[in-house]
Amino acid sequence: ITKIIVIGCGPGSNDYLTPAAIQAVNSVEVLVGARRLLELFPDFRGRTIELNTNVTRTLDKIGQLNAARIGVLVTGDPGLFSLAKLVIKKYGVKNCRVIPGISSVQAAFASIGLDWQDTVIISAHKIDPYIPPHTWNAAKVAVLGGRDGFNEWLFNNIPKTEAVRQIVVCENLTLINEKITRIAYEDLKSMKIDSRAVVLLVRS
Repeated sequence: ITKIIVIGCGPGSNDYLTPAAIQAVNSVEVLVGARRLLELFPDFRGRTIELNTNVTRTLDKIGQLNAARIGVLVTGDPGLFSLAKLVIKKYGVKNCRVIPGISSVQAAFASIGLDWQDTVIISAHKIDPYIPPHTWNAAKVAVLGGRDGFNEWLFNNIPKTEAVRQIVVCENLTLINEKITRIAYEDLKSMKIDSRAVVLLVRS
């Protein structure tokens, strides 16, 4: 029976790969993931499969591979808005093992020296999600985003009273071009935000 190992690769930097993740990669015959994740493991000598936009087709392909151990690389932590959910649903929890990683939300709050156990996390990375108005009442909100139109969606959806909060835009966390910017509410709509971004709304 093929064993699928879902491997959390952290927010992007090699420095934030865990020893457990590296060990898991070294144990598999096939490695599946986005190009930038595969590039984290240049010394891998097994077969690699680049994950493209057709996720369903790639997942089907995994099941057709003749390999005892297959690694699936995911960004951040597999438990947070991750491909891991689809992999486990398709192949069953008994056939999967999950290696946790450091999430971008963890890295974002660490960058400003705050805990995050009371944070509401919203994913707006791919689409404009519907967010119940009461959600914004949380003391801390982390919004994953960065695509085209993300700024405008966030600006239009957060309550205008957010001006009393800290708004922190965290881009390219843990990478050489990491940028942490505190901005005013009125500047959110026009700011150009990188595709690898977490916006924190923290009540003062």
